Amino acid sequence: MAVATQSLEQLCINSIRFLAVDAVEKAKSGHPGLPMGAAPMAFVLWDKFMRVNPKNPQWFNRDRFVLSAGHGSMLQYALLYLAGFDSVTIEDIKQFRQWESSTPGHPENFITAGVEVTTGPLGQGIANGVGLAMAEAHLAAKYNKPDAKIVDHYTYVILGDGCNMEGISGEAASFAGHLGLGKLIALYDDNHISIDGSTDVAFTEDVSKRFEAYGWHVLHVKDGNNDLAAIEKAIADAKAVTDKPTMIKVTTTIGYGSPNKQNTAGIHGAALGADEIALTRSNLKWEYAPFDVPADALNHMRKAVERGAKAESEWNQVFASYKAKYAKEAAEFERLLSSKLPDGWDKVLPTYTPEDKGLPTRKHSETCLNKLAAVLPELIGGSADLTHSNLTEIKGEGDFQKGQYQNRNVHFGVREHAMGAICNGMALHNSGLIPYGATFLIFTDYMRAAIRLSALSLAGSIWVMTHDSIGQGEDGPTHQPIETLASLRAIPNLTVIRPADGTETSGAYKVAIANAKANNPTLLAFSRQNLPNLAGSSIEGVTKGGYILVDCQGTPEIILIGTGSETNLCVTAAEKLTAEGKKVRVVSMPSTDLFDEQNAAYRESVLPKAVTKRVSVEAASSFGWHKYIGTEGEAVSIDRFGASAPGAVCLEKFGFSVENVVATAKKVLG
Repeated sequence: MAVATQSLEQLCINSIRFLAVDAVEKAKSGHPGLPMGAAPMAFVLWDKFMRVNPKNPQWFNRDRFVLSAGHGSMLQYALLYLAGFDSVTIEDIKQFRQWESSTPGHPENFITAGVEVTTGPLGQGIANGVGLAMAEAHLAAKYNKPDAKIVDHYTYVILGDGCNMEGISGEAASFAGHLGLGKLIALYDDNHISIDGSTDVAFTEDVSKRFEAYGWHVLHVKDGNNDLAAIEKAIADAKAVTDKPTMIKVTTTIGYGSPNKQNTAGIHGAALGADEIALTRSNLKWEYAPFDVPADALNHMRKAVERGAKAESEWNQVFASYKAKYAKEAAEFERLLSSKLPDGWDKVLPTYTPEDKGLPTRKHSETCLNKLAAVLPELIGGSADLTHSNLTEIKGEGDFQKGQYQNRNVHFGVREHAMGAICNGMALHNSGLIPYGATFLIFTDYMRAAIRLSALSLAGSIWVMTHDSIGQGEDGPTHQPIETLASLRAIPNLTVIRPADGTETSGAYKVAIANAKANNPTLLAFSRQNLPNLAGSSIEGVTKGGYILVDCQGTPEIILIGTGSETNLCVTAAEKLTAEGKKVRVVSMPSTDLFDEQNAAYRESVLPKAVTKRVSVEAASSFGWHKYIGTEGEAVSIDRFGASAPGAVCLEKFGFSVENVVATAKKVLG
């Protein structure tokens, strides 16, 4: 039997390989090549280094594992099954890529316990890993004591050639090197094959030198197929370097063991086929039936359960001692882990009256961030090199830098895409942190994949976006978002809020913080220009997405729907129309997402079906507004690119004036 001819280590490695081969073959879909080639490094990592508790996947002080090359998902599912995670059984592996299985085509954290982050779009995972490592560094610096380390774990990432080709990985790796994140260790599956064939057709750079230039500690395992001792030594050496992240290039053969398909693109993303599987079984001396794992391998890998329980028990003892000595810090730490908010946290959010000075909502955002930061120590974040435009600095706090990880102001640099994925990683660290990332609204285009993944993977990130319209002004159409809001509102599970004044900005933050603790992202869009504070605006109204801001006696003849910086135009237009004898209602609609979540009775009370004469006003695309204005309504909008001119001039020239709103309302009224 094969048991007699293979070492226990090879038995475990081949168990990983053939679980992947058999699952992909049964599904007739998937990527077997990476699991076959990366199985040795994955085995060594999980057998010798990973500290996890399979029976409690959410144990706080576990090491985090990220498969950035998410197409090779069967590698992770095989590891989870073999290690004893209840979330992946052998039956789940047989249901790989099938409807409602816990083994989807790419790893999804909200489906499979033991999967830390959702990976698929290449490069996102390594950037998430930077966020995970930043979260660990921040919490360790903040809560550890010389006699009690309650935060002490590593982030391990397996990434591939495709991840290294994507620009986001370069942004994230550059930032990680700058920060010196010594507990981030990336294993690069250097197999030289992508979908198009040999990477020589497109990717010939020296990745090791690039990472060295980023400030990483770089190692190379030349034989990742067989030299387990070298893999183990490299990881141990990586852990010994504490002042910089480590990239271990592990040269492997994709599809290792397949006589005819290894080292070819053919095994990257397709099942081997029955004939080639038979040859591979023979070549690797694997005499087991599909999905049959030898008992010796399973028993050895399942030792992770005992190791994990012991590690968690030891940590619990350390934390008990910590709690006895440092009660205040322990109480705060426990609250963070519980994802609970402190009592009365939202009472710090200010409200305003029309007598208060009109300011840009980005300025009100700054006020909210600072008031919240004083009562929410878990709030951490910053801007993509636009701190003093986005107004996202927490006053009195230092900068999160190498050796200063306890601080909360993060300078991401001009790295929007990485910023997004890093924030998601911090949110998915499951330690209660609330990360925020900021830039101009138009540059969400540079980080859309990360924003989409925050919604998909239930990452409670807060996206603080300023300069939200043509009111941005002189920078012109390259910096003026037009279609952006509509496209963001189309993302499921992303709450987009565009507040009209100071009070609505407070409401936006109330929603965003609550969303973050419920593991849902929020995008806030703020103005550059000054806006008046409106009578009747309310925090509670924002939580409902849309509400009656100004009303008339009886049933209105026409409803003006405003959002963000254009809401005040509706209020003034309503005053003029009312003076002419019209019955006008003004609805403030800071969030169509939240409004759509309200029950039918509430929505009808705000926008009664009987009132068909409606005008929406937003300095952005009309796309999406016809849902609210119907066939008899009109949208005061902009469906072309903007122009370079002072913001007030742009708004006037494009029709965002009281006069045009009044004229449009009269046109609708006939």
